[in-house]
Amino acid sequence: MTAIFTIGHSNQTAEQFVGLLLQHGVQLLADVRSSPASRFAPQFNRVALARSLEQAGIEYLWFGQALGGKPRAPEPVFAAGISDLFQMAQKKFTAIMCAERDPRMCHRTHLVTPALLKNGAMVRHILGDGTLLAHDALQQPGKQPDLFG
Repeated sequence: MTAIFTIGHSNQTAEQFVGLLLQHGVQLLADVRSSPASRFAPQFNRVALARSLEQAGIEYLWFGQALGGKPRAPEPVFAAGISDLFQMAQKKFTAIMCAERDPRMCHRTHLVTPALLKNGAMVRHILGDGTLLAHDALQQPGKQPDLFG
């Protein structure tokens, strides 16, 4: 089964963020933000992020046109993006990234994850304190993960 992580950059430093990815062996980061820029966290602007990841030996790819939270592309483009992402994740440990810290509040969980699950992926969310949360646990009432660690 292909494992795919999700992560939100939130207000972390680039070093903290890269550290979380390295902690979980991520080799490829798929950025699913529609607009890969942040006025509040410029370390996560597309070029700056790609540079930080490259220095850590992590590949960066932007998937925002196909998998972004503000879809502009038709459904076949989304399906092709999911297929491409899934194929890459079969070769490299992959994480999808957006800005939102809480996976319950982000399109990476509500839009992208269901499509990955249909393809047979196992999805886990990397939380701010480095712990992993299985997607199934995210769905269970009464289980409140510490999202602010």
